[in-house]
Amino acid sequence: MNLKSNLIFTLYTIYGILLKGISGQYPLVQNVTVTEGGTANLTCRVEYNDNTSLQWSNPAQQTLFFGDKKALRDNRIELVRASWSELTISISDVSLSDEGMYTCSLFTMPVRTAKAYLTVLGVPEKPEIDGLTKPAMEGDQITLTCITQGSKPAADLRWFRNEKEVKGAKEVNASGKTFTVRSSLQLHVDRNDDGVAYTCRVDHVALAQMPQQATEVLEVHYAPRVEIIQSHAVPQEGQYLKLECVSKGNPSPDPVMWTKDGGELPDLDRMIVEGRELTFTSLNKTDNGTYRCEASNHLGTSSAEFVLYVYDVPTTLPPSTTPPPHPIPPDPTQASDLTVTGNRDPNALGQHGTDHALIGGVVAVVVFVTLCLIIVLGRYLARHKGTYLTNEAKGADDAPDADTAIINAEGNHAHAEEKKEYFI
Repeated sequence: MNLKSNLIFTLYTIYGILLKGISGQYPLVQNVTVTEGGTANLTCRVEYNDNTSLQWSNPAQQTLFFGDKKALRDNRIELVRASWSELTISISDVSLSDEGMYTCSLFTMPVRTAKAYLTVLGVPEKPEIDGLTKPAMEGDQITLTCITQGSKPAADLRWFRNEKEVKGAKEVNASGKTFTVRSSLQLHVDRNDDGVAYTCRVDHVALAQMPQQATEVLEVHYAPRVEIIQSHAVPQEGQYLKLECVSKGNPSPDPVMWTKDGGELPDLDRMIVEGRELTFTSLNKTDNGTYRCEASNHLGTSSAEFVLYVYDVPTTLPPSTTPPPHPIPPDPTQASDLTVTGNRDPNALGQHGTDHALIGGVVAVVVFVTLCLIIVLGRYLARHKGTYLTNEAKGADDAPDADTAIINAEGNHAHAEEKKEYFI
């Protein structure tokens, strides 16, 4: 029984060794990716080999190396390592034509093979930017075009305005095994584009270590714009004052021209013009007026005006810190009202509003009562309208003297009692 068991164990061991030897005699390879112009290493390994030869052949089925023997006369192909378990060769200065399926053969019975694909990356050329006119004019419509050739696979082009990415329109065209890529960027040029750098950058797997890009700086010509800046918020008599004419244009509008009230500056001893600045050494009331600064280049002319009002020297400085763009003589009445209103407490204003409403209601009631009294009195007077005579007057018409008039009046008084009037 033990003999039978030992025999079975021995047979299984031999069978396992045979299977292991058969499976270990298959060549093992890996796909390789290399950049155009680089070096590719092709390695073929065998785990178990009984001194059987290994061979590398190219996509055209030409033998490159048989063991350690070189078969193809190509100075770019060299032997790296040759042994019973490995055959490694190198191909330098790889070109796109070297791309394809390479075969490693193990000459057993039958012959066993393994295939490795060599991928060659086409390096894109440095990009070029076309369509830039120097200088560009404000308001122009221009199209910048970036182009790169020779990429495989197709490269990606990205635009940047200074450091901020902007979107362009991409176009890809095949040219043999490589691609030509274009990207267009449309611009409506304004003065803010002057001095801006537009960069086209190529992104590609073959450029991981050294990105390719091209940059163009835009030059824009535009008409000037002018503004006047004053050195003092509240100009006062005897003070020094400087007006600066700030003009922005390309080409630079230099020099600038100063005028007062449409004419030349009247007092050049106290009004000094230096470049873009107008300086008053000592202000007085005669300096009041409208000062104009004008600047021009070949694209246009621009001007700005400043109304100067010289204030009297106050005993205390005014609280205002922000002057109007064109100083206006103050109105004493308005200034007084503004000062009073500005010092009021908002809560106090609300309380005074409530008091005013109460007083107005009382006045309305008094007026209404007064009107009612006037109406009643008027009706009373209207009903008592007529001619009223004294007793003496009643008898005076027919009496020759005063005594007779009195006697007649007493007689008439008796008859008058019969003519009483009653008012309802």
